[in-house]
Amino acid sequence: MYKQQDRNIRKTWLLMLTFFIVVIGVGWAFSYLFNSPVILWIAVGFSILMNVGAYWYSDKIVLRMSGAKAVARREHKELWNIVENLSITAGLPMPKLYIIGDSAPNAFATGRDEKHAVVAVTTGLLSMLNRTELEGVIAHELSHIQNRDMLVMTVVVVLIGFVVLLSDFFLRMSLFGHAPAARGGDDRMRIVMIIAGFALAILAPIIARLIQLAISRKREFLADASGALLTRYPEGLASALEKISSYKKPMQKANHATAHLFISSPFGGQSARGFLNKLFMTHPPVSDRVKALRSA
Repeated sequence: MYKQQDRNIRKTWLLMLTFFIVVIGVGWAFSYLFNSPVILWIAVGFSILMNVGAYWYSDKIVLRMSGAKAVARREHKELWNIVENLSITAGLPMPKLYIIGDSAPNAFATGRDEKHAVVAVTTGLLSMLNRTELEGVIAHELSHIQNRDMLVMTVVVVLIGFVVLLSDFFLRMSLFGHAPAARGGDDRMRIVMIIAGFALAILAPIIARLIQLAISRKREFLADASGALLTRYPEGLASALEKISSYKKPMQKANHATAHLFISSPFGGQSARGFLNKLFMTHPPVSDRVKALRSA
């Protein structure tokens, strides 16, 4: 567990450093083309702000994107008691509880560390699962918190969002001819912007998905195993995963940037057929996860 925590912390810093270098590189290129050093300083300042924001505020961004609302003990006593009891068993502080008003059964954990952790579940999850199944899901999410999975997973959301915004910026600049005069003349700059815009537009979704996959689907197997160890009842989580995967409709606010945070794909049942489908899935096939739990 401690090795996994250290690995995820290192991975977070690596992602943030890579982001910093890429943004500065883009800023330097544009400062050279536009013959304006100010652009480089803007890129440095922007990359620093984005990294700080990704670390400190990404959990709030994720909660807002998912439409989650904070709840008190009196509103959902059974859920609160389950989270509180399992947190004590795991030796974790009680995370804040949030509810997402959505009929699709799902859940996720977010936050930068154990003291600022959040667990969110959908109303569909609460209505579909029995107590032992719900305990299995909560134990899975608490395992993500304990393993520090949520830190790297949540930071990725903000950085992926920037990749998408960058591609949109390039496209708008190139298609609508808003690029200022640069070295080599307007024609040269326009060609550069068009090429960069279309390249980013094509590559942005791929880059975003590859960053998600860099986190590794193995973290779900690890969280499943840790969660089963926490409840001492693997069948609870296995049964919960089967019920969750049987629901084929997507969540109302399903988003590719946050898909990897959830215990199951927010876009409904994923097909595991074909090498490419498996390669670009944000979660391992449920059948493999259930098999691993029941063979433990």
